[in-house]
Amino acid sequence: MRALAAAAIGLAAALPLVFTISAVGSPPGETSPKPLLTTVPGPKQ
Repeated sequence: MRALAAAAIGLAAALPLVFTISAVGSPPGETSPKPLLTTVPGPKQ
């Protein structure tokens, strides 16, 4: 029962934060046209 109460309190604290961030929206700007490297480059052939 304590775990359920703790989960409810955590959810009640997290939801207003999520809604506030959603209402504010993302900051203005553009994404980079260059792709990000996701792996370490190997030797040149």
